Amino acid sequence: MDNPTTPSVDNQSVFRSSSSPLNLPPTISRPSLTLQPQNPSRHIDRMVGVGYQPSPSRTIYSDRFIPSRSASNFALFALSPPSISPSEGREDASKAYTALLRAALFGPDSGIAHPASPDKTAGGKNFPATPPNIFRYKSETRQSMHSLSPFGFDEQLPGVSHSPVKVPRKVPRSPYKVLDAPALQDDFYLNLVDWSSHNVLAVGLGNCVYLWNACSSKVTKLCDLGIDDTVCSVGWAQRGTHLAVGTNKGKLQIWDASRCRRVRSMEGHGLRVGAIAWNSSLLSSGSRDKSILQRDIRVQDDFVSKLTGHKSEVCGLKWSYDNRELASGGNDNRLFVWNQHSTQPVLKYCEHTAAVKAIAWSPHLHGLLASGGGTADRCIRFWNTTTNTHLSCMDTGSQVCNLVWSKNVNELVSTHGYSQNQIIVWRYPTMSKLATLTGHTYRVLYLAISPDGQTIVTGAGDETLRFWNVFPSPKSQNTDSEIGASSLGRTQIR
Repeated sequence: MDNPTTPSVDNQSVFRSSSSPLNLPPTISRPSLTLQPQNPSRHIDRMVGVGYQPSPSRTIYSDRFIPSRSASNFALFALSPPSISPSEGREDASKAYTALLRAALFGPDSGIAHPASPDKTAGGKNFPATPPNIFRYKSETRQSMHSLSPFGFDEQLPGVSHSPVKVPRKVPRSPYKVLDAPALQDDFYLNLVDWSSHNVLAVGLGNCVYLWNACSSKVTKLCDLGIDDTVCSVGWAQRGTHLAVGTNKGKLQIWDASRCRRVRSMEGHGLRVGAIAWNSSLLSSGSRDKSILQRDIRVQDDFVSKLTGHKSEVCGLKWSYDNRELASGGNDNRLFVWNQHSTQPVLKYCEHTAAVKAIAWSPHLHGLLASGGGTADRCIRFWNTTTNTHLSCMDTGSQVCNLVWSKNVNELVSTHGYSQNQIIVWRYPTMSKLATLTGHTYRVLYLAISPDGQTIVTGAGDETLRFWNVFPSPKSQNTDSEIGASSLGRTQIR
């Protein structure tokens, strides 16, 4: 109900009337007191700073931190980064950002429609489109810590790497198990340790061969050659059921490991057999008589072919993973590559300056071969047998006795003799050292890798076998090996 005693007042007439008399001081003019109606949209513009032009001669100090949009991660908020051109692009981007900020802070009724969505009309009435919430997170925001950098993933800035920094993998510096191996010979040209696919380690000690089960730690004496002969090499077949034993008299014996029974004895070499390599049913043997014999265990003959080319003792022998190429190293400082049917080497490498015993084929790249030289050479060299090229050379500083690749990661291990007796874990192809392991007091002449590819065993003239966890597991490259993890004592292999 209207109040009869109070006259009705028109606000617009009060704000706009200039005829009503005012008692003003002489120093105040009437136009300076003229009141103007307040526009809500203009009020909002003042709050977000639209149209504000700072004086170029005045330095503005503020206690607020206003981040730069050019370095913001717009992908995190489901926004496409604004395209900025030198001239008009900056102004357009500023208007778009202002409109988005206005809609987010004051809602869709602030009087400004979303810049990318025109008003929808229905029945002649305008309905402003509801702008998306710019602070809405994407459904998938699981990113690594390096994504918190001010540079978004979509931005390809020169000189800025978006890949996460890899933390170097930690390799235990001490062996988790040590076995005493009495009478383990300190002879560079012999190969007396091998690890089967059934997780059984074979070791030649004097005139006997012993088997150590890595699962049960059980030791079994496989054979005794007698007092007039000694073991010079051992090598497991791929299936892990049969072991080849090379002797000092030039014989090659094949033993059934499960029954501890000799199934065959083959001759052909005139001197000791120091290197053995299996290729399915084909068995290769290298001797001090400078020859390599190819033996097919399915036939009655002792050997099917004889490979000649080395001028001194053959001390290294390895078949490639595809069983197509055989690499041999000798005391003549030569590295030869043979195929399945050749009797002469198809590739000859003469860059080493000392005996080549250490040979290893890469399981990751076809045709990649690594070789190591003796005391006068000290280098690890890499070859591409597919293109017949020498890839690289690394001076290790000491005699290279053995090489083995990891099948889980692109890394390899080398064992060394004079003068440091160390074990080195390398990352290929950078050849950066991941770890240097020490503990042997004699040169580390023997090396084998476990069937799961995580553990290596090393043997030396100090008559010890040491087990090291050096490679990650094939499933998780950050977990430690479980082989022998609970056994830290020192036991004897015989």
